[in-house]
Amino acid sequence: MEGKVCLVTGANSGIGYATAAGLAKQGATLVMVCRDQKRGEKARARIIKDTGNNDVTLLLADLSVQQSIRDLAAEFLDRFDRLDVLINNAGLMARTRRVTADGLEMQFAVNHLAYFTLTNLLVDLLRQSAPSRIINIASTAHSRGTIDFDDLQNEKDYNGWQAYANSKLANIIFTYELARRLEGSGVTANCVHPGVIRTGLMRNVSMALHALWSLLRAFFKDADEGADTPLYLATSPEVANVTGKYFRYRKPTGTSAESNDLGIQRRLWEASENLSGIRSST
Repeated sequence: MEGKVCLVTGANSGIGYATAAGLAKQGATLVMVCRDQKRGEKARARIIKDTGNNDVTLLLADLSVQQSIRDLAAEFLDRFDRLDVLINNAGLMARTRRVTADGLEMQFAVNHLAYFTLTNLLVDLLRQSAPSRIINIASTAHSRGTIDFDDLQNEKDYNGWQAYANSKLANIIFTYELARRLEGSGVTANCVHPGVIRTGLMRNVSMALHALWSLLRAFFKDADEGADTPLYLATSPEVANVTGKYFRYRKPTGTSAESNDLGIQRRLWEASENLSGIRSST
């Protein structure tokens, strides 16, 4: 991966950190996107120490805020002249309904719309850098999700688990539509279920669910194992020309009927354009 520029969001912990460290270990020019400067600097220093790769940059952004995403993209474009791998990893799970500075439901904003906005702001550079790759971290939770275009902001009977599943479904729908729009460009777009991983994702759920999660953690994979398939998609020549797929344990697999509905894919894309104010060049 020497000479290749790779950007990873949510790179200070969990799967994001393990993926970022794996890319740095392979010699990539790594760009870590984190929300908190102190945590980000600590993670950056650890990656440099553990990998011996000094070519690691930290960029700060609050991915729940659309203007912050725009500022992030502008800073990246000002500092780098290529982008070989974009990994949209940052995500959260929220027990109670929270609203962002833009008036959007938090899980929808961070888990889906941030992917959409950042990718579309950087897609022209990805094209210029082709062959290049986009990897979106999704989840098998998508199978329980649904896209209600009359309630994208989860205002009716909010349920944190359902909102999370909906956002993960949106990741897959976005990936499929993106891959179709990028056909022939040399840019691939795939999504991945990293497995059930011991990360901090569950820190905002109810006490009862957190207790259950804590009991089951010993049976879950660690972050390094969770990063295996994202790293495979980012680096392996075996998937250099594979696009528009959902991977689990390095293998493409099927997804829900709703995720494969072309009408829903186009409609979510249009809704995301309207909410983000972005008119995609794809």
